[in-house]
Amino acid sequence: MGRDATIERKTKETDIRLTFEIDGTGQYDIETGIPFFDHMLESFAKHGLFDLHLRAKGDLAVDLHHTVEDVGIVLGQAIRQALGEARGIRRYGCQVLPMAEAKVEVSLDVSNRAFLVYQVPLENERIGSFDASLAEDFAYALAQNAGLDLHVELRYGKSPHHIVEAIFKGLARALRQALELDARHDDVPSVKGAL
Repeated sequence: MGRDATIERKTKETDIRLTFEIDGTGQYDIETGIPFFDHMLESFAKHGLFDLHLRAKGDLAVDLHHTVEDVGIVLGQAIRQALGEARGIRRYGCQVLPMAEAKVEVSLDVSNRAFLVYQVPLENERIGSFDASLAEDFAYALAQNAGLDLHVELRYGKSPHHIVEAIFKGLARALRQALELDARHDDVPSVKGAL
């Protein structure tokens, strides 16, 4: 049985259709109307070896926030659905990722107990027309809907582009670790017997 999911979500602010496959090859087809965000999601798919197909239409004339947050919601829901009972997964993942002058650490627990610790102080929050603080909104929505205990920490760095890209790539690598199937067990990775 494949570990994949398709989610559709339509509100007055956004209209989203997303297909996600955990055991993919890093294939992607992404259109959100926000070029920098598309680039980050493409990096997420490629570095996580997830297959991600996404069409999102949002009220971009109002703000980019609704689209970024709602994509996080839908992607989180797809991850949770694709996991099923989460039997056999490694559960934990951690990645320290350098990018030029920046270094970011992403650690996570696929626990079904959502929490976000986001320690990313930025001197400059603009990446062209993209507000780098939206990366936190995305991470929060993703963690809440996927059931992740997610910790993101900027160790150092100045360029908001490099920092946000390191976050997305680090998230992909940590999540890939956590969702991989462990050949040594096929049960739910918890003494409770459920996540």
